[in-house]
Amino acid sequence: MSKLLVVDDESKIRAVIREYSEFEGYEVDEASDGMEALGLVKLNDYDLIIMDVMMPKLDGFSACKEIRKIKDTPIIMLSARGEEYDKLFGFELGVDDYVVKPFSPKELMARVNAIISRRSVGSAVKSDDVLVFDGLAINMPAREVKVDGEKVELTPKEYELLFYMVQNKNIALSRDKLLSDVWGYDFFGDDRTVDTHIKNLRNNLGKYRDYIVTIRGVGYKFEA
Repeated sequence: MSKLLVVDDESKIRAVIREYSEFEGYEVDEASDGMEALGLVKLNDYDLIIMDVMMPKLDGFSACKEIRKIKDTPIIMLSARGEEYDKLFGFELGVDDYVVKPFSPKELMARVNAIISRRSVGSAVKSDDVLVFDGLAINMPAREVKVDGEKVELTPKEYELLFYMVQNKNIALSRDKLLSDVWGYDFFGDDRTVDTHIKNLRNNLGKYRDYIVTIRGVGYKFEA
C-alpha cells in the first residue's frame, strides 16, 4: 500500500484529502506545518507528499527545499496563489506538480495516481548498462547522472524526463507527448511545465545541455 503525507494547516482540507486518498487505497499521515512534515519525512518513507505553501513555522517552499536535501519523494504543492512565478519557483525547488486552491479532490487524486503510477513504472526498468554520451553518464537503474565524473543532483521529475528522452533518443517529442508520458496525464499540465523542467535539466547538464535539442513548433528531443 502506498503511503501519503498530507501537510496543511487547515484541518478540514487535510480531512478531505485523507478521505479521498483512503478511498483510493492509500495510507495517510498528516502534518499541520512544514516543521512537523520535515520531522515525519526524516522518520518515514512516503510515496508522495501533498503540501500547502502558506503554513506557520515553516512554509511549504522552505519545507520542500529541506526535504529535497534528504529524500527525492514526489511532492504536489497546494496554494491559493496561482501566479506563474510561484509555480516556476516551485518547479525549480523540485516540486512535481502544483495545484491551485480551491481544487477538485478528484482532480488532485488523478494527479496523485499519475505520479505514483509513473514512479512505479520507472522503478521497474531493468538494465545493467550505464549510457554514456561523451562525459555524460546516465545510470537508469541507480537513478544517477554524472557530468565528467561528478554526480548531478536532479529532481525526481528531471530524472524521469531525462530518462524518457534518452530512451526515445533522436525522436522528436511534442510537449503534449512529454506531459502524457512523463507526468502521466494529458490534460492537467501546460507547455510551460515542460519548458521549465527542460530549462532546469539543461542547466544541470552543464556543457552537455546541447544534447537536448529544441524542435521549433513541436517540442524537444535528445539528440545523440
